[in-house]
Amino acid sequence: EQGALLALLAQLTGARRAIEVGVFTGYSALSVALVLPDDGLLVALDRDERTMAVARKFWAQAGVTHKVQDIVAPALESLQHLLDTHGANSFDFAFIDADKRVYQQYYELLLQLVRPGGLIIVDNVLWYGKVADEAVDDKATQALRVFNDHILQDPRIDLSILPVGDGVALCRKR
Repeated sequence: EQGALLALLAQLTGARRAIEVGVFTGYSALSVALVLPDDGLLVALDRDERTMAVARKFWAQAGVTHKVQDIVAPALESLQHLLDTHGANSFDFAFIDADKRVYQQYYELLLQLVRPGGLIIVDNVLWYGKVADEAVDDKATQALRVFNDHILQDPRIDLSILPVGDGVALCRKR
């Protein structure tokens, strides 16, 4: 269900250039790459070469490798590099599903990279319901609570949180 949602949202926004932070085995990246135009670009960021290798195989089987630029490195460094080389407002669409404790930093860099009217989608914002359970106090849950409070108050975006999967925040840059 989440892959189909990502693909639809990429199409609705007319995405040509997208970023994914946290690739794992490449399912969500594949969903987006399949609907990008033939000359589109998906920059896929992950720090783990082993999981990126799995993702590359799926992208090759689907015939979308020409649309995907994969970068194996810490995502914050990669996002800053993209900002330095491509400039602000140079991407249409972004998806975050990586280290929950760094969501806010990813989000702030992506807000610079994504154009007005573009979309930043953030996964796991409901975190198995843990964000609403005061008894849960691990670092990832704490970070997600802070992040959720931040985006709820952010005047730079229009926000909707959907209970799809483990909670998906749709942040449309104003």
